[in-house]
Amino acid sequence: MKIVVRAPNWVGDSIMALPAMNTLRQNFPEAEIWVAAQAWVKDLFLMSKMFAGVLPLPKHTSLKTARDSAKSLRALHFDLGILFTNSFASAFVFLLAKVPQRWGYRKEGRGLLLTKGIPVPLEKNRGHQIRYYLDLLYSLGLKEFPGEFTLNIDPQEKARAAEWLKSRNIQEGKPLIILNPGAYYGSAKRWPPDRYAKLASLFQQKNHAQVLIVGSADEAPLAETISSLMKAPPHILTGKTSLSELAAILSLADLFITNDSGPMHLANVLKIPMVALFGPTEPSRTGPFQPPAKVIHKGAPCWPCSYRECPFDHRCMSNISPEEVFQEGLRLL
Repeated sequence: MKIVVRAPNWVGDSIMALPAMNTLRQNFPEAEIWVAAQAWVKDLFLMSKMFAGVLPLPKHTSLKTARDSAKSLRALHFDLGILFTNSFASAFVFLLAKVPQRWGYRKEGRGLLLTKGIPVPLEKNRGHQIRYYLDLLYSLGLKEFPGEFTLNIDPQEKARAAEWLKSRNIQEGKPLIILNPGAYYGSAKRWPPDRYAKLASLFQQKNHAQVLIVGSADEAPLAETISSLMKAPPHILTGKTSLSELAAILSLADLFITNDSGPMHLANVLKIPMVALFGPTEPSRTGPFQPPAKVIHKGAPCWPCSYRECPFDHRCMSNISPEEVFQEGLRLL
């Protein structure tokens, strides 16, 4: 049997779908399982040994790109397709690809495109997003197995990361603190840059820590702002890594300080000690899923919300103090 899994479109969601993908593997141990994924998350699945192959897909912005994706899928002659995405477009591509069995949640009017469609869990019954993906499989009648996360950092990639740190005079024996001040979703999820700057300075002054900032290319100005507010400038790697390179760098950290974001889940799957700062979103739904991790969340009368930019005073994030984060970071160190 050949199975294709349509991965979620974002790094964090794809990581939270890994236990379900592992459960799928346990249910079909002899099957050849492939992943179809957006180009920006494909490296994540290349780091796993669960899959026979990874098929990168273009963003479906037109009928032509949908047809192109379907043509790539059809050429591999899959017997079964499982959709961890919720969109109509992703199910439509599987239909165009003539995948005989198409399983997924009935959402966005795509029920007629699926051969097995599962009702979406009621909001009140939904736990962590990991369960959302697992429950799809269990509702389809698959056996339940312990959720596991399998990512493997290539030894050569890790060696290159270590060499990069060495070339920047980042020394062994001193704590390496990595900051992730961005969040693709929007500024509502971001702890203010002056707080990150003060926190980083505390670690430098009191722990002789070495500070490194990571993030996407779009977040480079954010990293520069933080750096400008510090007496001892941090090392900045923002926008300079692929997903696999970022994973290798994170694997060498002593502590990771982050907003709710894809890199948060990447560090968590690698079991890097972290402090995760939550504002408008729900830690019970999208927070770190395994130790060592500490979530700091203050809430607000308007919490939770789905604003990308806070229209009020952003108190859910601004009420988190650098001193509080510093103390929690010390406990993890």
